[in-house]
Amino acid sequence: MKKNSIFTLIALSLTVFTLISCEEETPVPKPRAYPRVIYPEKAYRPFESTSCDFSFEQPVYANAEKDSTFFDAKADSDCWFNLSVPELNATLHCSYYPITSKNRFDELIQDAAEMANKHNVRANYIEEVPFGNKAGKVYGVLYDIDGPAASPCQFYATDSTHHFLRGSLYFKTQSRPDSLAPVIAFMKKDINHLLQTLKWK
Repeated sequence: MKKNSIFTLIALSLTVFTLISCEEETPVPKPRAYPRVIYPEKAYRPFESTSCDFSFEQPVYANAEKDSTFFDAKADSDCWFNLSVPELNATLHCSYYPITSKNRFDELIQDAAEMANKHNVRANYIEEVPFGNKAGKVYGVLYDIDGPAASPCQFYATDSTHHFLRGSLYFKTQSRPDSLAPVIAFMKKDINHLLQTLKWK
């Protein structure tokens, strides 16, 4: 009788152990993670071009490349260029226009605003931040574009009489504001440095 009880107890224990060990674990989703970004060290060098009527300081990790086309058409001036940062998949597209008249100046201001406002479809909001350097005669607007828009930052800088420079920041990746936020902030510091050091010739 005792032997049967012991065997029954062992058999029940093995059955319970087997049932417990066969239970499937409920999968727990892992927290969202983003690839680690290694930022280059901040340092600047002069941007000089014989095609451009201005100078500024560009990041040492940015490559300046001349851009001579605009949607398969010839650029409006010889001073169209891109500042690309391959490490961050970022490109600042810059285009320069000489101001030939008051009407032309008004057109350029309107075009810059329209180009920024095209991102309203995807943007949460667009903040217009005016800036100015009275001593250097550099005035303009920085468009801070928040949300999943293709371009998170645009600007124009001008002296109101002769020079007009427009810039647009783009990334060669899908627009994900959360993961790109630190990279955008990093690039905005370079854009602000460009505008602070901009000098007309």
